[in-house]
Amino acid sequence: MENVDKEYQAKAKGLLRAEMARRNLSYDELAEKLAGIGVEDTARNLSNKISRGGFSAGFMLQCLDALGVKSLSLSE
Repeated sequence: MENVDKEYQAKAKGLLRAEMARRNLSYDELAEKLAGIGVEDTARNLSNKISRGGFSAGFMLQCLDALGVKSLSLSE
């Protein structure tokens, strides 16, 4: 079970990082965009959360919304 969790955490982390890379955004810029939708977080805290990959679905949706993601492909 733990290996499955780590696999999905890595996938979630990769999806967020890929969306940031597509938009050429830094963690500072993500923090600004999140603040625009009412989510206050520092760039350092965002970097740590995303690096761990063990964040909530709500956090992921907030990030995707702030990034302006309209659709997401879960397979390559």
